[in-house]
Amino acid sequence: MTVGTLSLTGFTATAGAAAPTGANAWTGSTSGNGWPILTKATTFRIEGSNQAVRLADGDAATILLHVARRFHYEIDTLRDGDVVGFTPGRPVTQPFESNYLSGTAITIRSVCYPLGARGGFYPREQTVIRDILAELGKAVSWGGDEQVPKESHFQIAHAPGHPAIRAAAQRIRGWDDTPGGQGAGAVNAFDTDRLQAAHQVPLRTR
Repeated sequence: MTVGTLSLTGFTATAGAAAPTGANAWTGSTSGNGWPILTKATTFRIEGSNQAVRLADGDAATILLHVARRFHYEIDTLRDGDVVGFTPGRPVTQPFESNYLSGTAITIRSVCYPLGARGGFYPREQTVIRDILAELGKAVSWGGDEQVPKESHFQIAHAPGHPAIRAAAQRIRGWDDTPGGQGAGAVNAFDTDRLQAAHQVPLRTR
């Protein structure tokens, strides 16, 4: 099937994944990254914190929970209301925000890092974010790399079944099952080799 494109305020989105209307509603059966729109989602606890978030089951949850727990351990402690995932009927301003509707994106402190603002994170914090993206092998993309940025936003970067998604989720489960693994803040994002890998993560462009 040929997939066309459509434009919203300068952005290009996949037409086959549905499009925002003038009323900022998202229509269609899939979100911008190709995952099915949900009517409900499972609630998951974020390791090491007292917080929870609703996400799509399976690989998407495994990956996004890893992102959230690394934020908690390495950037700042998560507090009540900091993390939001699946939200049914949420208005969509930019196409990438449609991924909340499928439970395949999270926003962390959206008030602190709102849509359209850059430079909310200190350089050290950005290094941690780049390290997370690098270790997950392009399975996740960051809203700070969008043309209209949203630095609080992290999403599954590919459609269901993509090899990068399967590989990242498998690695995370392996870390979780191994004592002393890379799960709960056990890595050093400033290790020389990790820094080199993080700096090679290209900006996501449209």
